[in-house]
Amino acid sequence: MPVPRIDFGSYLRRIGRLTRHEQVILSILAVVIGLIGGGSAIVFREGIEIVQLVAFEMGFDRADPSFVGIPWWRILLATTLGGLLVGLLVEYALPKQRVEGVSDVIEASALRGGQMQIRSGIGAAAASALSIGVGASAGREGPVVHLAASLSAFVAEKLRLGRSLSRTLLGCGVAAGVAASFNAPIAGVFFALEVVIGHYALGAFAPVVIASVAGTMVSRAYFGDFPAFIIVGHEIASVLEFPAFALLGLISAVTAIVLMRSVALTQKAMRDTSIPRWTQPACGGLIVGLIAIVYPQVLGVGYAVTDAALNEALVISVLLGVLIAKTVATAITLGCGFGGGVFSPALVIGAMLGGSFGFVATSVFPDLSSGHGAYTIVGMGAVAGAILGAPISTILMVFELTGDYALTVAVMIATVIASLLTRNIFGHSFFTWQLEQRGLDVREGREQRLLQAFHVGQVMTDDFVTVDPGAMMNEVRTKLPSVAYGTLFVIDGERVIHGTIALSDLHQAAFDTEIDSLINAQDVARLHPPVLALDADLGMAMNLMQAEEEDHVAVVESLESMKFAGVVHQRDVMMAYRNAIAEARAEEGSAA
Repeated sequence: MPVPRIDFGSYLRRIGRLTRHEQVILSILAVVIGLIGGGSAIVFREGIEIVQLVAFEMGFDRADPSFVGIPWWRILLATTLGGLLVGLLVEYALPKQRVEGVSDVIEASALRGGQMQIRSGIGAAAASALSIGVGASAGREGPVVHLAASLSAFVAEKLRLGRSLSRTLLGCGVAAGVAASFNAPIAGVFFALEVVIGHYALGAFAPVVIASVAGTMVSRAYFGDFPAFIIVGHEIASVLEFPAFALLGLISAVTAIVLMRSVALTQKAMRDTSIPRWTQPACGGLIVGLIAIVYPQVLGVGYAVTDAALNEALVISVLLGVLIAKTVATAITLGCGFGGGVFSPALVIGAMLGGSFGFVATSVFPDLSSGHGAYTIVGMGAVAGAILGAPISTILMVFELTGDYALTVAVMIATVIASLLTRNIFGHSFFTWQLEQRGLDVREGREQRLLQAFHVGQVMTDDFVTVDPGAMMNEVRTKLPSVAYGTLFVIDGERVIHGTIALSDLHQAAFDTEIDSLINAQDVARLHPPVLALDADLGMAMNLMQAEEEDHVAVVESLESMKFAGVVHQRDVMMAYRNAIAEARAEEGSAA
């Protein structure tokens, strides 16, 4: 006798507040996702460590920041050959022939109702672990977030949860991944809510908190309970120092913009070159390897050199050198198709910038300076916050990473200034810029995002009547009254659409039977009518209908083939929109 399948989706999915039993079930799911997220962080970090030991016979997280003892040929061999392996993996194993990351999680939350592919999550994690392990200048936190989110989406799919609950579980995975990566549960919660879910309603807040705590517990049980960086405490020497923190925020914005524009230029250069795509990571790896011969601190996530900067163990020449080298290496790494995130490089670059600025500020006003170690912390938060576009979670994350409460106000000032300037000058965070490159804008109003979350194929109907282009007028007159909305679609034998016929298009031919033998359907049809592709979102459908003043539009398989697939009605688009609004309101109001 088959075991009955429990449909958790139908049990949890409904408009309105969650009952007490449903809240318990959602909390249990949050714990499960938190454990999965914490486990993902452990597996990913150990995977990087294994690759690093094979490539360099040392793990960067535990190595001396000077990387003494790595032969130059080994660096070049690891980064170049590793890049080749990454290129082959991406080209032949990943569904989209690119390594997905945090921007894809944001897209899934904003536009796809929390749906993600488990294959892409595992493949991206493998490519990213390999990339970082062979020395690519990228971060490990982004891939962990993507992997944890993919696994949470897989759980939501198997339980057949609705869009709102799937998005909540997606946020749980993100929070757990961030919290486990940084040992920072508070930052994990706010990163998930600020960047991925997009609101702070209690219905989402409670399970995200639970998942973040669960992920942190798993990470602490394995790695231990201590901040990512162990530093001495700092005190702000004088209130007169705050203008210096504000100036550092301005310079951090410039630095963040330079990094993001450098990634964009590298990507454009790779698109314009004739070099095969699967070899581009190898070319980038060669350049990163050459940089690493002089500045081996650029290899991997770079937390060893960051820790040295925070503890004031580096001189200004090294800080400036690593600042420039890490910026270039990161732009090449991300622009040439390696896997990995941007948060770790942002922290390293911010630390080098802040430390360098601190040296200058201390030399000019020694009695007013808190020491260049304090500026290192402030620079970390400012650059990272500007690049991620998440000032709140970044401020909390820097506080949890360093445990330095005294500098929180300084970090807040610099981070907010850097984030505002970057948004107004560059127009994007790193993640929204990546989405824009794919033609997506999740910063639009909620109504537009809800429309973009559905595709025409989901609301397309088959209540259409077709006529052959050569059909005579008596056939057209016979078929036209049978269509409730009064439109015929002129389709040939290959299913290619030629036009549409409405009563208003017929004019005198509608009543003059004497010319029936002289004209056919194509002669009276409206040629080149507006059409929508199957994968067009409902936002595009609504804009087209309003611009063309059409209530019924033909749907084609693609704009290239123009093969007729069905018809979409404006009333169905509006109904889908109203349902999405109702679900969104229920999500933000549930358990409030």
